[in-house]
Amino acid sequence: MKVDLHCHTNISDCSLSFNEVIELSLKEEVSHLAITNHDTTKGLEEMVLGGKERGVEIIPGIEISAYDFVRKTRVHILGYFIEPGHSAIEELCSPLLKERHQASSIMVSNLIQAGYNISWEQVLKFAEGGTGVYKQHIMHGLIESGYTQTIYGELYKKLFSRGQDGETPGVAYVPIEYVDAKSAIEAIRQAGGVPVLAHPGQYNNFDAIPELVESGLAGIEVWHPWHGRDEEERAKQYAIQYNLIMTGGSDFHGFYGEKEVRLGCKNPGLACIDALKARKEMMIR
Repeated sequence: MKVDLHCHTNISDCSLSFNEVIELSLKEEVSHLAITNHDTTKGLEEMVLGGKERGVEIIPGIEISAYDFVRKTRVHILGYFIEPGHSAIEELCSPLLKERHQASSIMVSNLIQAGYNISWEQVLKFAEGGTGVYKQHIMHGLIESGYTQTIYGELYKKLFSRGQDGETPGVAYVPIEYVDAKSAIEAIRQAGGVPVLAHPGQYNNFDAIPELVESGLAGIEVWHPWHGRDEEERAKQYAIQYNLIMTGGSDFHGFYGEKEVRLGCKNPGLACIDALKARKEMMIR
């Protein structure tokens, strides 16, 4: 049986519902699955129970969309075995969810003004049941309207480009103020969770690790679809140096993923689950 410690559902930015993810878990022989939706614990209690009914252990998690304001880079912080609905998580993440949704509304308005045949109602349809509209939902609307066949491709780059190095930003680019990475770690710990640095190779977060460890970081995602052998080895070295738990997961987003991945493709093993549970107990004492 496999372990996957990084999976999303349509409550955030995955194209599949929890029930569809569970069916896929059974098909791929994933026995332990962490649901780590962005910036929310919505539905986790029901998911834990639903997983138990189907024979899959659901680990209640989160992925907080944070920022390193010193190095000006995005930082994603995973939290495992957190208490769903905890006030520390809600207070930190609720404003971010609202800001993302409002920014998406502006993005769609900008696209309409630029002549794209898309509507807010059309995009909302794809985000139904979730915490708000993501860029993937907007791209899904553009696919439906015939502008492209992929979520991530040339059109995505063109529309959402930040316009660095003097370039003009894309017509749909709207900046979002993310939360501080250290605040994300603190909120996860307050919610009884184990904070882990997600895919450091993707956002080049390695230099920030010593400071994040000082703030209470307990793990690092070693095995991830965006990590090559060099990134894995570098993450392992930091894990050894700072006594961090080595985790891994597919970062599954279904049709909305940046690349096609199989659930359970980055299996860190059952020992990783035991290490996370042990670290949680240690943090409680």
